[in-house]
Parts: sequence; C-alpha cells; structure tokens
Amino acid sequence: MSPSRPADPRHDAVDAVIAIPVRNEAERIAACLNAIEAQAGLKPGSLGVVLFLNNCTDGTGEIVAELRARMSIPVKVTELQFAGANAGWARREAMEIAAEWIESGGQAGTILSTDADSRVPPNWVARNLAAIEAGADAVAGRVELDPAEAALLPPSLPARGRLEDEYSALLTEAESILDPDPHDPWPCHRTTIGATLAVTLKAYRKVGGMPPIALGEDGAFVAALLQHGLRVRHAVDVVVTISARLTGRAPGGVADTIRSRCELPDALCDARMETVPRALYRYAWRGYLRRLHAQRRLGDSIGWARLLSISPEEARLIAAVPLAGFAIAQAERASPRLVYRPIGPKALPRQIRIAAAVLSVMRIANRWRGPRSGRATAPEAREA
Repeated sequence: MSPSRPADPRHDAVDAVIAIPVRNEAERIAACLNAIEAQAGLKPGSLGVVLFLNNCTDGTGEIVAELRARMSIPVKVTELQFAGANAGWARREAMEIAAEWIESGGQAGTILSTDADSRVPPNWVARNLAAIEAGADAVAGRVELDPAEAALLPPSLPARGRLEDEYSALLTEAESILDPDPHDPWPCHRTTIGATLAVTLKAYRKVGGMPPIALGEDGAFVAALLQHGLRVRHAVDVVVTISARLTGRAPGGVADTIRSRCELPDALCDARMETVPRALYRYAWRGYLRRLHAQRRLGDSIGWARLLSISPEEARLIAAVPLAGFAIAQAERASPRLVYRPIGPKALPRQIRIAAAVLSVMRIANRWRGPRSGRATAPEAREA
C-alpha cells in the first residue's frame, strides 16, 4: 500500500505535468528546475511540475522551497519518509500525483518523467508534445552524459559507449526493415530511461501506471505500453543530459551501471546487443509472428511453434492472446531459440563491420522491394 500523500494547496489546471522523484539531490536540483523553468514553445499556464521528495536528509526540501517560490511554473511538492522506498515506487508516486493533477482539471493531458539529477533542454516538453500530437501515445527520448563529468571517467568507458551506440543504431535500422512499426519509423532508437519519458494520461491509465519495482521500472513500463498495442515513438530529437556520477540514489541505476563498467570493463553489453545473425533471426521471427497475428493465422497451424521449440500447449495459449505485442513477448519468453545472448565489448568492432555490410544490402533490397506479400513466410528454421 502506498503511503498517504499530504494535500497541496495549489490546484492549477494544466495540460502537461513533469513528474520527478527526488532523493538527496541538494547539489543538482537547482540545475534541474532551472532547466524546466526555461522551457519554450508552450502555451502559458499549460505546464506543471511534481516533485516527490522521498527520504531526503540533505536539505533538498529547503532548497526546493526557495526555488519554488521564484518559479513561474506551478510546482507541487510532496515529502515522505518511507522505509520501503525504491526507484520504481518513487517514480510511480510522482507520476500518480501528476495524473491526479491533470484529472482534477477534467481534461486529457500528458505526463512527463525526468530525474532530479538531469537537465532537460528548452525544447524538451515541446518536442515530446509534438510527437504525441503526431499520433504517439508515449515518447521515449535519448540521454547524453554530462560532458564535464564524463571527461573524468576512464577514457575506455566513453569509447565503449560510442561503439555501443553505433552498433545499437545499426541493429535498430535492421529491425525497422525486418519488423517495421509504422508508428515508430526509422530513424529511431531503443533507449528506455526514466530521465526522458512522456505518456498520455489515457495510455498511462490503460497499462496500470508505472510499475513500482526496484529496478528497470522504465523498461517494464515501455514494454507494457508496446504489449498493449500502444504507439511508442523513440524520438531521436528528444535528448536529455544526465549525470555521469558514480554514486547514485537508486540501486541498479545509471550510476551503478557506470561504476560497474569502470570496475569490470569486459562486462557484457545490454541484452539486445547480440551478434548480427542472431539479432536478424530475432527480428525476422518477430515480423513473421506479427504478420501471422494480423492475419488471424497464428492459431491455424503451430508449425511456427515447432520451429521455435515451443510446446503445442503453450503455442495454443500464445495464439489465443488478442494483442500482438503480448503474443510475441510470450513467444520470445517461451522459446529456447530466442534467449538473449549478449556480446562483450571486445566483439563490438567486428559486429559493427558485419552489420554495416549487411545493412547496406538490406537497404537496397528494401528500397526495391514492393509491398510486403500478404502471405507470411517463416524465417529459416536454423537457429542463429
């Protein structure tokens, strides 16, 4: 059960609310709020901010009170001490307050999420809202490390990050060819981080809100949106600056990731960083299953399940799932052939060369290929 929230005397009607979980951010909260105050291209009075201060012991509350008095944007502050706090719970609490604020005005609206140690650019809200107005139900942006802080890290770490970004972009373009999403066309990315998320109130409520889990709440939230058939735009023009500090406020967050890679430079990459053949194998199967589902043919034959080593009983359950996103996710979880096998950083240069070569052929083939055949064709049975 969530702790009760104190009442806030301010009830300004707004169209969009930025929800920020805060814990011991006395050194950075001013930069965060000053960046939000500088938002441009918005209708006056349309934006609000929620600050959810949980378990703060460093004077953050006093700093927030002083800053709030000077801001032109209405800010609602909740302070709580809660022994069971975790990152997902805190983000959910902040977003729930934001949702209730929008609902109190009796209108639809957008909830945005960022972090108290992040700095959003002046066009951040406007670009998120533009993507939603263009048809997205949610927007996932990209992040960049604070340049001054990143300069203090071991040189190998930013170098690895650049290789991972390059390889991820190649894989994402290949995915957009083999399993295209008309609502998230290339160019796009696959970053999912709470420092830059936006979601319509309707979509937020449809998936039950942000999962109150200790680790990976942002990824789980976006996965739930996609599995419910909602339109998530991974916008390349939405970028937020995040801290490169090594001591964070939430276990398993960005700071822990940076520190662990400093301590273990050969640690495996993220799960989606697989070899080129295996990634293409995965994307081809996703596209095939998605087409079968759209044609209502997933249950006609379970030959696809045999190729993926999924039992007939489980295949029938998957075929009965009404939403394609859920069905595909269940198939990936059930198939031993689709277990993620991430590579290590030393393999990145070679896989980048392979991906670039393969993708050059895929681009030509995709350019000359006509409309996709109405008949779905299964990928090669051989496991990549």
